[in-house]
Amino acid sequence: MKRSGFRLLAILTLALAGALGFGALGVWQIRRMTWKHELIARVESRVNAAPVAAPGPAAWGNVASEEYRRVRVAGQFLHDREILTQAVTRLGGGFWVLTPLRADAGFIVLVNRGFVPPERRAQAMRQEALPAGRVEVTGLLRLTEPGGGFLRNNDPAAGRWHSRDVAAIARQQGLDRMAPGAVAPYFIDAGYVPNPGGYPVGGLTVVRFSDNHLVYAVTWFALALMTAAAAAFAIRLEGREGGERP
Repeated sequence: MKRSGFRLLAILTLALAGALGFGALGVWQIRRMTWKHELIARVESRVNAAPVAAPGPAAWGNVASEEYRRVRVAGQFLHDREILTQAVTRLGGGFWVLTPLRADAGFIVLVNRGFVPPERRAQAMRQEALPAGRVEVTGLLRLTEPGGGFLRNNDPAAGRWHSRDVAAIARQQGLDRMAPGAVAPYFIDAGYVPNPGGYPVGGLTVVRFSDNHLVYAVTWFALALMTAAAAAFAIRLEGREGGERP
């Protein structure tokens, strides 16, 4: 085979591999877009649905499929086991107030009662908002956030929390000893209910999913077409130069 034949074969091979690769990425993004749209529709239906009873121990094996389900639970807050986690909200920077609730059904579940600014982080600054009796909470079921936040690990010993890591909080606050095997593996983001003194502020859950998959798909498909067009141009150029050689 002549040298020009090898070059043409190399061009065709590279172009085919590139076009197929870019095309496959475009198809993958289309599939991701379909999945994301189904997820958004599912979450929106849950957020706007009537609340159901918070899952008990018998349903915890499938709780991962219930995120953002609107739930309700009744019981008594354990304010002495409250912890604060770092939060950035539309109200600014501060903390989420996570308080264990001993449910009437017998299990313990962490409730994110809402946001407090730094000057209200101490319980002494919001004593009027620490209900002592039975309460009812309605909110969104959320999955645990293990480890910590972006580039910032939780430090339970120092009381610094950057994520709502249910298992770690349960260990640190002794909840697993209070109710062995009966600490819910999820937490509840409480909905907005005015609290005496104004804090904590609930109902700040952000339910938003990025949906740029169509843009990515168009980009990958365009790169596939550009690769094919560049290969065709190179082949024509190679053929013209080969025909001019003596």
